[in-house]
Amino acid sequence: MATVGIVGAGAAGLHLGLALRAADVDVTLYTEHPLEGLAGARLLNTVAHHHPMLERERALGVHHWPAEEYGYAAHHHYLGGAEPVRFTGHFTNPSCAVDHRLYLPRLAADLADRGAKPVVADIGPRDLARLGAQHDLVVVASGRGPLSGLFARRPEHCPYDAPRRLLCAGLYTGVRAPEPAGVGISIAPGHGELLEIPILSRHGPVTALLLENEPDGDLAGLASLPYDDDPARFHRAVLDALAVHHPATRERVEEREFALTHPLDLLQGGVLPAVREDYLPLGDEKFALALGDAHVVVDPVMGQGANLAAYSAAVVAAEIAADTVYDEQFCLRVARAREEVLLAGSAWTNLMLDPPPRIPELLRALAADQRRADEFTTNFDHPDRQWRLLATPRRQREFLAGDRAEGDRRTTWSIQRSAAPY
Repeated sequence: MATVGIVGAGAAGLHLGLALRAADVDVTLYTEHPLEGLAGARLLNTVAHHHPMLERERALGVHHWPAEEYGYAAHHHYLGGAEPVRFTGHFTNPSCAVDHRLYLPRLAADLADRGAKPVVADIGPRDLARLGAQHDLVVVASGRGPLSGLFARRPEHCPYDAPRRLLCAGLYTGVRAPEPAGVGISIAPGHGELLEIPILSRHGPVTALLLENEPDGDLAGLASLPYDDDPARFHRAVLDALAVHHPATRERVEEREFALTHPLDLLQGGVLPAVREDYLPLGDEKFALALGDAHVVVDPVMGQGANLAAYSAAVVAAEIAADTVYDEQFCLRVARAREEVLLAGSAWTNLMLDPPPRIPELLRALAADQRRADEFTTNFDHPDRQWRLLATPRRQREFLAGDRAEGDRRTTWSIQRSAAPY
């Protein structure tokens, strides 16, 4: 029986472990801290899980928060400026957001119940050769701490050397849900974006506000504004930001009820997007394979991070289960199998971080075309499809052309992706 060591217990590592245990592969999960302690930790993210990820949760028997009850099926877009634009796009299938401080410990418990061996340990680069001697394959699914930068950046896919947005993410009460229930995506040109996400937390259903602020914009200071020093000042600054730059959300705020749910339900900082090499040799014909944040990091503005990580985990699990030799040829095959979707998710997100004039033009066109607005929204489930539509001005024009046959395009996609582990 193959034995795989997984370093990191985020969504990528846990999804990989669960899939491997379903295939009767021996799994050891290395994590820096016991996941039970996450319940009292600071907010990790405000990620939403799209339909393909939810389908994998169902297949793995870990879909503990049914999207039919906790999810949503629409994106409400707002583009500010001299002539503001609003439109709603509908998903074919619902997405769902659950606080990862609830999600990750529950999946870790599921994985332990299914026979994986949990090990709490600080794993650094010098420990990987030792793990390579203990396992047939080591998968590094943690891109933080001592393992950050372990895999070399691929310069052709890494256009930035600093975060493109300064983030201020928090969980709030007092925000009335839109109709129908959905995520709000508000764009303030020159200042940044706001993602408004219905999320299940330890406080019950609340609203996540993820303010993605341009470093030179009016709202950059929110990423470093302290909450504990003066909560009232912090709340006022957020409300003022909504009123001036994101009015589609501000108009649904009940000011007397508006508040951060807890001081720890706030996350501030930035994300440096990167695409890194797929693997590195450990010696003695053993290899470490990159997964999740150790491999591809995207800004959260398009909500792709955890979804790309879970997709990659599914590809890796399928390749491990189909082979018995985990050498460089295996690593190259994994790289080819997952590359299109991961690079598309990264490239599409980067396009939206530095939008050329054709992106506002796209949004204005979608506001006048419900069918394409719905297709654009559903393609948050499928970044490779989205990138195929938007990668170049010509492709965008073709997408928006009213006489293009929708059925032909969807049939082509279905054939091309029929074998993909969505």
